[in-house]
Amino acid sequence: MPKKKPDAIIPTTTITLPLIPLRDVVIYPHMVIPLFVGRAESIKALETAMAADKQVILIAQKNAMVDVPTEKDLFMVGTVATILQLLRLPDGTVKVLVEGILRARVSAFLDVKEVGFMQTQLETTPEPAVTDDPEIVVLIRHITAQFEQLVKANKKIPPELITSVRNMKIPSHFADSVAAHLTVNIDSRQKILETFDVKERLTLLRDLIAQELELMEVEKSVQGRVKQQVENSQRQYYLNEKLKAIQHELADLEEGTPADELKQIEKNIENAGMSKEAKEKAKSELGKLRLMPPMSAEATVTRNYLEALLAVPWKEKSKINMDLIDAEKKLEGDHYGLKEVKERILEYLAVQLRVKKLKGPILCLVGPPGVGKTSLGQSIANATGREFARISLGGIR
Repeated sequence: MPKKKPDAIIPTTTITLPLIPLRDVVIYPHMVIPLFVGRAESIKALETAMAADKQVILIAQKNAMVDVPTEKDLFMVGTVATILQLLRLPDGTVKVLVEGILRARVSAFLDVKEVGFMQTQLETTPEPAVTDDPEIVVLIRHITAQFEQLVKANKKIPPELITSVRNMKIPSHFADSVAAHLTVNIDSRQKILETFDVKERLTLLRDLIAQELELMEVEKSVQGRVKQQVENSQRQYYLNEKLKAIQHELADLEEGTPADELKQIEKNIENAGMSKEAKEKAKSELGKLRLMPPMSAEATVTRNYLEALLAVPWKEKSKINMDLIDAEKKLEGDHYGLKEVKERILEYLAVQLRVKKLKGPILCLVGPPGVGKTSLGQSIANATGREFARISLGGIR
């Protein structure tokens, strides 16, 4: 590769440069940006460029998830860039500071086997430095006004960029500098890079900024509605708390919940045959109910909860069918395949039959939705003669 300085490139010539594929980033001419390079092929391409003229071609990938991009994974237009600084990091990656020089279109991808990295044959296109086209002048004025609105609305863009953009005299530099600070997707950024005609590029840039401003207005409107909803929720919470205080004051003047009703609930809890944990929880809720105003919403919820606990048939038990042959037939009849799962279930039932008790390890069926976990549970209940109950616990930790 012939050695020549960055400013020695003639825009109308065909050149060959090492290729650095980029993920989720598009570099424009006159743009200085640090890049972190970790792929071995890209590091070798940088080393080759540093030993030559310190120039590479930066081309964005169509899909950032591709680790080893080929020709079909890359766009056909990139930016010729100069390596300003290269720093090797302790983890083996490389931090490189590059400056975009000019646009270039790929005319051919060269064989990578000999050199160990991708090389490209490029065709560069000259851009006019200054133009007196009145349409371009009007577009620049309009985009400048749009960009000022964008900077005011987007706190991530430094305000001093407005002054820098205003002082740019070359239309192509102006367009690329503004485009570099837009938060648009990779396809839109690449489309700007691929637009060589300055007037078309400015028109595209104007439309993209208009879309960004419109989206920001919508986002602002949505945030306003959310803020209003939060304020309304806080106001409602305050009023509810105030209402609770009033209800507690009124409770002192009322007889409260009839004592015989609470005694009956307590008696039902004692006679329900609940487990130790359920009984403790029921008594705890009953204690809270005694302190609540009878007409409060909390009292209604607590009373309904206790009624639901008491409605559970704690003393009723299903007769367990421990016939392994019958269980195997039912499992085979309900489900095709699942050999390992069925064997584990039968093994579990055999252990229960052997030790003569129901307590033991809990079977856990793991799998994505729709693979048959629920229906398999129904088959287990059917095979053992037990009632099947299903409780959805999605999202509970």
